[in-house]
Amino acid sequence: MSGASAAAATLVDEPSATTLEPLRFAARDGFSLAGDLYRPEGGARAVAIIASAMGVRRRLYAGFARFLAEAGIATLVFDYRGIGDSRAGSLRGFHARLSEWADLDLSAAVDELARRVPGMPLFWIGHSVGGQLMGLLPDAPIRRALFVGSQNGYWRNWDGPARWRMAALWHAVIPGMSAAVGYLPMSRIVGGEDLPRGVAEQWAAWGRSPEYILAYLRERDGERRFRYAGPLRSYAITDDIYAPPRSVKVLLDAFPRAQAELRVIAPTDLGVSSLGHFDIFRERFRASWWSEARAWLLEGAEAPA
Repeated sequence: MSGASAAAATLVDEPSATTLEPLRFAARDGFSLAGDLYRPEGGARAVAIIASAMGVRRRLYAGFARFLAEAGIATLVFDYRGIGDSRAGSLRGFHARLSEWADLDLSAAVDELARRVPGMPLFWIGHSVGGQLMGLLPDAPIRRALFVGSQNGYWRNWDGPARWRMAALWHAVIPGMSAAVGYLPMSRIVGGEDLPRGVAEQWAAWGRSPEYILAYLRERDGERRFRYAGPLRSYAITDDIYAPPRSVKVLLDAFPRAQAELRVIAPTDLGVSSLGHFDIFRERFRASWWSEARAWLLEGAEAPA
């Protein structure tokens, strides 16, 4: 075992007490965002942001965030604008775009974490769209990035009937329902939180393009690939209908400068019959995948910047 791995294992074996600090902080345009900061009481060795999946409140990640904090990683989770406690009233007429979740919200979360816990290595845990959006923050000082179910959402990255379902979502269902209702009632389609119309429509536009999120990057920065160059571990789950392994691999290929690796997990690898897109963040995987993911992140706390 390397020195970094040994240090990580020591921290895993000796969990520290944690405190939960509910907070509100300003996005880069001043919009008020709700979050929770999980702090290790014995002091932090690193910090992490958990970037949520589409239409998912931060509470899904509470247990995992606390688990990271127990090993010395102060961890911030928050709700994007228009989601959960960062939603102010009706979504009808509420302006937000998916790209703003990166440019305004996630960028501000990086700033806020650096202000509250300064001078620490920064880790990024991106679930689904939370991994995609990391690529739009080229200047964030991210030491290590761990993705779960983060995919290129172009509909042809699916096979069989799922391909045509995705095509229908991007071309008809999402644009049509968003225009008719004034927002996307996702809670009535697949579950989760309803989405602001602008978020849903930009998401659908990305899904119609083979470039997916890179189409926005090219429009904004004139670049065709993401600039992140650090360690990046991306997990694909074999029964994840929202992020089949091929779609995860296509997104990973958009990080050519990263020290990237793809890990494919089957539910049986973790002793269960199904995992899907969300279950890996459940408490029952504390001794298995949670511990593996945390140990890999902690190696980055010991590595040179």
